[in-house]
Amino acid sequence: MELLLDRVYRMFQHLLVAGLAVMSVMVFANVVLRYFFDSGIVFTEEVGRYIYVWLTFLGSIVALRQGTHLGMDSIVSRVPRPVQKGFFALSHVLMLGCCVLLWMGCWTQTVVNLDNFSPVSGIPVAFLYGSGLVTAVLMGITLLGNLWRLFSGQLDDTGLVAVAESEERPHGPSQEPRP
Repeated sequence: MELLLDRVYRMFQHLLVAGLAVMSVMVFANVVLRYFFDSGIVFTEEVGRYIYVWLTFLGSIVALRQGTHLGMDSIVSRVPRPVQKGFFALSHVLMLGCCVLLWMGCWTQTVVNLDNFSPVSGIPVAFLYGSGLVTAVLMGITLLGNLWRLFSGQLDDTGLVAVAESEERPHGPSQEPRP
């Protein structure tokens, strides 16, 4: 199962790169066409918006998987390991709740907008809300996997806190004399 998820997340990383490339080409082409020929490609604005929404949601899935979302590491790193485990479990349960709310909202919007199409590109508006459905499911799977690793004892100390100390800041109490 872990290998399958790794492949899915790797595919998402490639989709992120491809999406950024497509958006860059569309914007560059529009700039050139508008500057030199006083015209442009009309559908690129809508398609670019759709790609941007999907990139945002797919990027958040990949960031959760890599553990690069914002956190309270400055607090969590200073408490004992059992408290860190409690914070980890609590935060994951709260995020699972958010995934449920995201799913419910996006499902409602997807159903409502199945017959609503973008005016220029003709893409169903429900496609936008589908990104939230994919995000809610895959984030939920990731969070449940993290909780499983926590409760089965497979999560080490580095998985509980992702602290990256700055090289500029001295470790420990300051050694500078006080004025």
